[in-house]
Parts: sequence; structure tokens; C-alpha cells
Amino acid sequence: MRIVFCCTDTKPAPWLEGFRNALPGATVEAWAPGAAPADYAVVWAPPQQFLDEQPQLKALFNIGAGVDALLKLKLPTGTAIVRLDDAGMSVQMAEYVCYAVTRHFREFDAYEADIRQGQWSFRRPRNRKDFPVGVMGLGVLGQRVAQALRLFEFPVYGWSRSPRMLDGVVCHHGGESFHRFLSSCRVLVNLLPLTPATENILNRDTLARLQPGGYLINVARGGHLVDDDLVALLDSGHLGGATLDVFRTEPLPAGHVFWRHPKITITPHTSARTLRDESIAQIAGKIMALAQGESMDNVPGVVDREKGY
Repeated sequence: MRIVFCCTDTKPAPWLEGFRNALPGATVEAWAPGAAPADYAVVWAPPQQFLDEQPQLKALFNIGAGVDALLKLKLPTGTAIVRLDDAGMSVQMAEYVCYAVTRHFREFDAYEADIRQGQWSFRRPRNRKDFPVGVMGLGVLGQRVAQALRLFEFPVYGWSRSPRMLDGVVCHHGGESFHRFLSSCRVLVNLLPLTPATENILNRDTLARLQPGGYLINVARGGHLVDDDLVALLDSGHLGGATLDVFRTEPLPAGHVFWRHPKITITPHTSARTLRDESIAQIAGKIMALAQGESMDNVPGVVDREKGY
């Protein structure tokens, strides 16, 4: 078995060592132009040349949950695409979102601003029942986030394309219930995959449907958000703030309004990082299953190219 590693901006040495230890019978090498044909590939933002040179691959294993960038390339028609379906990311995402929600709800951002000014301040406690939280996207990450928010006793709503059932979460699905879902929320968390159907879904119309003083947390992709629409709703007072971890251009350009807007908190795409050891173990397990004759239909994380996730 031959495995090739092609991950842009990623040091290959520790990944190669990890895969060699997990798959001792396999040949595992970093890709270079003209490399020998491989059976499987581990990738992140590979160049088109790599895909053109490896049309025989049985599967591409993406070291991330999102495959939108990969699907923009010309992919071999017979090659399966497999994404990470957790690998330690869901707990990180739950941590991040719960922090962002509680920071806004408890007004810790305002306290921080007062402290910087040397002010000892008091704010009346808020009622968490007045801060229903909606989670867009109820995959592995979204489900973990929704369940974590329940522990803080916020009303939690969920929306997905297909039906889901989660204890303690009011679940909506499909286009007909989308606007009803939005109007139920004061805090909106976006965890949708980026597809042609979801690009620009966070726009003036959708965000304006949030309850007055609404708050946006975007931890999915920058392409979901229409930047100018968010700024306009913040400046008008309809939205109370936003925490953004993802952007259309990354790193965020120096002159972008998000850097200086007083109602926006930004972080550098760090809500859920790929954990190397967990990712290697998951991918190696899937490769071993396939090598032993397991059907691709039974492998978790196989991407439907038409749906985009």
C-alpha cells in the first residue's frame, strides 16, 4: 500500500512518522512533482498538479472538516473524498462557542472595556431565557455545540437541511422553516458547510430576522457572510455584536473594517484546530478498513460531491 501526503503549509515530517507508525506495512511519503502513483492521499489544499498526476487514487483524506476548497479543484472522478468527522475538533468548537455566547451574555466584553478605562462598573444580570441560541448546521460539530449550550440552560434551537432530533433542542429543517428558526434566535451560531446553496447565507435579509440586539458567531467559513450587510446591521443597532473566526480572505487584510469595529470580536481561524495525533489515528483506521475490504459506503465522513459535504 502506498500513501502520499500533500498538505500545503504543513510540516510533513511528524505526519509521515505518525502514519508510518500507525500503518507499518505501508509506504508513506511526502508528495513531490512526478511522484509514483499512490493508493491513498492525505491532503489539505493540494495543488491541481498533484490531482492531475494521481488520477488512480482510491480516496483523498482531507485533514479538516470542511472540503469546500478541495471541491473547487478538478478531482479524479473515481476517487472518494473523506473528511475528518471529529478528531478532537468538536470539543474545541463547543469550548469556543460557549465562551463566545457566555462572554456576550454576561457582558464580559463590556466589563473588559471598563477595566481598561479604570472603571469599576455594575450591570444588571440578564435572563438567559431572553437569549435563545440557534445553531445552523447539525452535523458532528453542530450537535456537540448545541448539547454543550444546553448545559448553560440557554434555550437552544437547531436548523439543518435534513431532519434531526436532539434532546432538549428545538430542531428545524429545510427551507420552509428557515425564517421561523431565525426569528426564534437572539444568538446565531453558524456551523454550516460552505456550498453554492449556503454561500452568502448570512446576509441583510437573514440577519435582520434575528431578534433585536441579535448576536452572530461565525465559525464555519467566511464565504457564508456578506461583510457589508453585517456592518450595516451593527451600525443600525439591530444587531448587538458578532464574534468571527473565519473570513473571506485569510489572514484578514490589515485595512478591513472588522479589525476596528467596536462591536466585532475576531480570532484567527482558531475555533477548532486539526489535532495531528487524533487525525492520524482516524485516517489510518479508515485506510485499514478499506484495505481489508470494507465498502466505501460504510466509511464515516465520505463526502457527497453534489451536496458539498
